[in-house]
Amino acid sequence: MNIPDLPPDIRFHLLTRSAEAFENSFEAKRTALGPYIVQRWGWDETFQRNAHRERFDTKPFFGITHDGRQVGTLSLEEFETYIRFGEFYLLPERQKMGLGSRILRHCVGRADESGLPVRLEYLKWNPVGTLYSRHGFVVVGETDIHWLMERRSAPA
Repeated sequence: MNIPDLPPDIRFHLLTRSAEAFENSFEAKRTALGPYIVQRWGWDETFQRNAHRERFDTKPFFGITHDGRQVGTLSLEEFETYIRFGEFYLLPERQKMGLGSRILRHCVGRADESGLPVRLEYLKWNPVGTLYSRHGFVVVGETDIHWLMERRSAPA
């Protein structure tokens, strides 16, 4: 699935499977999600790198640039019956400025065009859930550590 740019200032680019792209995406995860991982388990560098490598190698990751500066990543995958939104990491200095809302609206708008619901998950103690709830996502399940959410496609 392609993510078109969001004028005037947000660009998305599919990350290559290069070492540099991996490191940049891992650093976005470490700075955005790391504090919530540390709250529960501490930071195990080897474990986190291996977990991120598995996701990076199997999902399409997109770099996000804002005003020409790399500010995070996300993954967007289209399946037959839904779209999967994940690996959404914005650098902390770019959070709480409306950027996450703009990006999320843009991505779910693409899903609405396809007529498919969007699914995601997030750590239960991560406050990002309020962002997702504000954009129409509802809890449809849970694991020990994740809330599973879905947003139905808006009518055309």
